[in-house]
Amino acid sequence: MERERLGSRLGFILLSAGCAIGIGNVWKFPYMVGQYGGGIFVLIYLIFLIIMGVPVMTMEFALGRASRKSPARLYQALQKKGQKWHIHGYAALGGNVLLMMFYTVVSGWLLQYFTKMVSGGFNGLDASGVNAVFAEMQSNPGMQILFTSIIIVVGFLVCAFGVKKSLEKITKVMMLVLLLIMVVLAVQGFFLAGAGEGLAFYLIPNFERMNEIGIFNVITGAMSQAFFTLSLGIGSMAIFGSYLDKDRALFGESITIASLDTFVAFVSGLIIFPACFTYNNGEVGSGPPLIFQTFPNVFNNMAGGQVWGSFFFLFLTFAALSTVFAVFENIIACVQDLTNWSRVRTCIVCGIAMFALSLPCIFGYNIWSGFQPFGAGTAVLDLEDFIVSNIILPIGAFTFVMFCVSKFGWGWDNFIEEANTGKGIKIKKWMKVYMKYVLPVIMFAFIIISIVTFFL
Repeated sequence: MERERLGSRLGFILLSAGCAIGIGNVWKFPYMVGQYGGGIFVLIYLIFLIIMGVPVMTMEFALGRASRKSPARLYQALQKKGQKWHIHGYAALGGNVLLMMFYTVVSGWLLQYFTKMVSGGFNGLDASGVNAVFAEMQSNPGMQILFTSIIIVVGFLVCAFGVKKSLEKITKVMMLVLLLIMVVLAVQGFFLAGAGEGLAFYLIPNFERMNEIGIFNVITGAMSQAFFTLSLGIGSMAIFGSYLDKDRALFGESITIASLDTFVAFVSGLIIFPACFTYNNGEVGSGPPLIFQTFPNVFNNMAGGQVWGSFFFLFLTFAALSTVFAVFENIIACVQDLTNWSRVRTCIVCGIAMFALSLPCIFGYNIWSGFQPFGAGTAVLDLEDFIVSNIILPIGAFTFVMFCVSKFGWGWDNFIEEANTGKGIKIKKWMKVYMKYVLPVIMFAFIIISIVTFFL
C-alpha cells in the first residue's frame, strides 16, 4: 500500500500542532503559570520545552519519516533482526486508544456546552445554577452518549476520506479559525476592568509565590507541562512524519510546532485571567471546573456574554477536535498497517470500537459512580488519564529516545541523517553528547517523577 503524502508544509505544521494543542493548553497551562510564579514559571517551562520536548518530537518525526509506517509497524522497518523494540509499537497503539476513551467524552462535553451557550441555556443562571448544569450533564448518560457519538462519527468521517483530501484541508481551516477566535477573545479581554490585575498576576515573575510552592515543585511542574503539552510518547508525531517529504530538516519543524503550541497556551492565559479577575474575584482554578463551572458564570456576568461564551466554547471544541482528528488518524494508520484493511473499513470498525470503549468513562459519572479508583471524587476518567499521562506517555517517549540514540536500537548516525535531511534548522554536532547521554537520564527521571508526584 503506497504511503500518502501531505499536500503542504503548512498542512503538516497545523496537523502536528493540532495534535499537540488540546484542552490541556487552556485548563492547565494558564493556571500553572498563575500559581507557580508567573513569568518565572514560563521561563523554566520554555527551557524544558527546548531541552526535552523539541528533541523528543524530532525523534518521533524522524522515526515516522524514515520508516513510512505507523507506530505499530515503524520499529519493524528500522530495528535490527531479532530485536524486540516493536513491542512498544503495540503499546503506542493502546495508548492512543486509551487516550480517546476519555478525550472523546470530554470533547462531547465541550460540544454540548457550545450548543447550550448558543441557545441561551445559561442565561439567568447564578453560580449554583451553572454548577448544577455540569452535575446534571455528568449524571445523564444518554446525552453524554449522544454528544460523544457525534464527536466519534465526525472524527472518523473526516479521516475516512484520506489525509490529503480531507484531514489536512479540514484541519487547516479549523486551526486557522481557532487561532483567529483566540486572538479576538484575547483582545476583548484587554478591555475588561480587571485586565491589568489579571495580566500582572499572570505575567510578572513572583518569586514569593514560587517559594511558597517550592522550587522543586515549580521545576517538576514546568517539566511535566512542557512534555505533556506536545503529546509525545505514543507516536502522535511519528504518524505525521510518515506522511512527510524529505525537503525539510525535522529539528526546525519541531521548533515551529512547539512554538505554535506554546502560543496557544500563552494566549489562553490572556483570555482567562482578565475575565476571572473582572468577574470571578481572581479565582481561576484549573481542569474541568474552570471550563464548565467558572467560565459559564463569567460569561453570564459579562456584557454580550452569550456571544463571547459561544466563541469561547467553539474555540475549545475546535481545540479538542484537532487532537481527536490527529489521534484517530494514528489509530487508523496502525490498524491498517496491522490488517491491510481499506481506510473506509478501518474507520467503520474503529468507530464502532471507540464508541463501545468510551462508555466506561461516561458511566463513571453515573451508573458506575461507586467506582472511585483514587478515592472520593475520582472516576473512571481519572484512572484512564493516569495510565496514559503518567505511564504510557513518559515510558513511550523514553523508548523512542533510547531507540534513536542507542547502538542497540536504530542508532545515532541513522537518526541524525534522517533528522537533518532537508533545509531548515538542523541538529548540531555539539548536541550529540546532550541528546545521547543527558536526555535519556532526564527522561528516566521524568518517568519516576510523573508517577511519584501523582500520589503525593
